[in-house]
Amino acid sequence: MFLPVCDDYDALIAQFRWEIPEKFNIGRAVADDWARKEPHRVALQHFSADGQHGEMTYGALRDRSNQLANGLLSLGVTSGERVAILLPQSFETVIAHVAIYKLGGIALPLALLFGADALEYRLNDSGAVAVITNAFGLSKLQAIRAHLTDLHHIVVADDSMHPDTHDFETLLAAHPPLFEVADTSKDDPALMIYTSGTTGPPKGALHAHRVLPGHVPGVQMAQEFMPQPGDRFWTPSDWAWAGGLLNCLLPGLMMGVPCVCSPAQKFDPDLAYRIMAEMGVTNAFIPPTALRLMTAIADPLKKYDLKLRAIGSAGESLGRETYEWARRTLGITVNEFYGQTECNIVLGSMASLGVTRAGAIGKVTAGHTVAVIDEKGCELPPGTAGQIAVKRPDPVMFLKYWNNPEATEKKFTGDWMLTGDQGVMDRDGYVEFFGRDDDVITSSGYRIGPSEIEDCLLSHPSVQLAAAIGKPDPLRTEIVKAYVVLAPGFKPSAKLAGEISDWVKQRLSMHEYPREVEFIDALPLTTTGKVIRRKLRDKAIADTVAMKPKKAVRR
Repeated sequence: MFLPVCDDYDALIAQFRWEIPEKFNIGRAVADDWARKEPHRVALQHFSADGQHGEMTYGALRDRSNQLANGLLSLGVTSGERVAILLPQSFETVIAHVAIYKLGGIALPLALLFGADALEYRLNDSGAVAVITNAFGLSKLQAIRAHLTDLHHIVVADDSMHPDTHDFETLLAAHPPLFEVADTSKDDPALMIYTSGTTGPPKGALHAHRVLPGHVPGVQMAQEFMPQPGDRFWTPSDWAWAGGLLNCLLPGLMMGVPCVCSPAQKFDPDLAYRIMAEMGVTNAFIPPTALRLMTAIADPLKKYDLKLRAIGSAGESLGRETYEWARRTLGITVNEFYGQTECNIVLGSMASLGVTRAGAIGKVTAGHTVAVIDEKGCELPPGTAGQIAVKRPDPVMFLKYWNNPEATEKKFTGDWMLTGDQGVMDRDGYVEFFGRDDDVITSSGYRIGPSEIEDCLLSHPSVQLAAAIGKPDPLRTEIVKAYVVLAPGFKPSAKLAGEISDWVKQRLSMHEYPREVEFIDALPLTTTGKVIRRKLRDKAIADTVAMKPKKAVRR
């Protein structure tokens, strides 16, 4: 499952072979295997703004995750059941993940930035029986608790006791640090991450234990490493997303590279540089929008003593300007890579092997088969635009969409998994985006579907009809823009636009709310009543070029 030592990309691809054991458990691989050999080896480090940084060894991670696994078992949680993790980057988050995998359960990471509606949908759709959270997460859950019929237990990781909940530390203290890890196969379900709902409600992409070793070669390519003494791995991305969890945290732990936890707050470029400098970060996964924000700091190498060796980036197009800035300012060629929640890190770059080109995602990463295909599932010749597709079987490919066999079937044509992204592969094997064949909005590294936003907009009493689109933005790639047809009795105003925007922000998440709200008389619709979002995107672009505000309010 690890890359062979090689100084040539073509030779690397030719020599690589998957060697994932039939019996495999993520919890054992990221904690117990290392704890058995080197219990005092550092697994996690916590950055604190006051300089009081903490750390956790693999031995401690093994023992504490065993205690939690026993605790969850005592609550009645069994193999195959879903346990949600609603926490920021923290030691408790990792302990929770490892315990759930050891138990044979299915981890359901959720972001604290989700609003009540988003949480209610995901918890009910997944049938989660327990949630591990903190006081902030609990405050959100309390508002919807009566609607979560499958949720039986809430474990709270803070210092205070809450009615009808279990205290995290008390639960651990009540159980021994010995646990027999579930005898899981590589194909048993382990992890479920919800998509952004690009073609309807968000879907739970269910992954097997093999998803972790399947990610390791791609992470190695993006990070330019066989692990070395002194390595430290960090990402500003939330560990609730595939990017933070599978592009950094779990692969780093499996490879024995300490991962740095950092405060969960709005991204700050100065703080990002400080975290990397103080914690000795050598490898980082930093999404393009965060890198663009970091360009605002003049001469960072003079201000901060960085030890960075490699940066991987994904989630949206990096762009030539940011690519060149990193080479010029940081002395690092950022390795861009590509994937989806359903099948991740299947294309990428590795500058040390000469696989890098501004404006291109990269080439096929080791162990995967990727092509550009037509609507019939036939591979297209170089230079021809089509849909980017990944061939199964593939260890990083999802098992299915949870309780949604129709959507699972539509995701494939033959053995090709359809990404929904249009691209072009040249004769050298580099892939470039050409466009998208769905209505996904890419903003600040997040892939956002319009359906959930539109549903939330329609719940506002003033909204009769609504559509959400992505409007081009130089910093975020795109921003969410809402076109709204008001209900009778309401009149357009800047105040109302702000109320509608805040409505979505409070109910869904900080990255999904519309930063612009424009009131229009009617939406462009097909004969079957579907919104023609392409016309709205064209309108947004035309209005921007013409610099003619159309009663739009920027938030």
